[in-house]
Amino acid sequence: MITFNEIGIIHSPHKERRGAPIQPAGADKFQGEVEVYPEFQEGLTDLKGFERIILIYHFHLSEGFDLMTKPFLDNQKRGLFSTRAPKRPNPIGLSIVRLLGVEKNILLVQGVDIVDKTPLIDIKPYVPQFDAFPGSKAGWIDAARLTAQSVRADDRFTRE
Repeated sequence: MITFNEIGIIHSPHKERRGAPIQPAGADKFQGEVEVYPEFQEGLTDLKGFERIILIYHFHLSEGFDLMTKPFLDNQKRGLFSTRAPKRPNPIGLSIVRLLGVEKNILLVQGVDIVDKTPLIDIKPYVPQFDAFPGSKAGWIDAARLTAQSVRADDRFTRE
């Protein structure tokens, strides 16, 4: 059995899934706050020097999954693990956001593609030397020449 403890909550302008950006790349104008629970505040020490952070969170509104799914960026069914669809066996999401500031236990962030009141599982620093692989291939997404710059979520992953 694997268990995770919620370490905080993510506050964003996206009150529902529909219409939310599907990736941080299309969410640059959206700011939010990451409220880290006080008992974890000390762990934020030294985070101020990072331009970006990785938020790992629970897709708390997601139920069930299909191994073949139609992702937001395509109209063809794809294998679940070749997509970033939120309906997964383990509904865990990650977003790389810009860190604007740290005020006690509150992180001010930009590029938020996360629904308001999403439970936070972990925070990791984004380190370009380790986390960026320019020129990497992106499978079917490359073939379709798609981008997430203006794509918004629709109802395809909501409860039916």
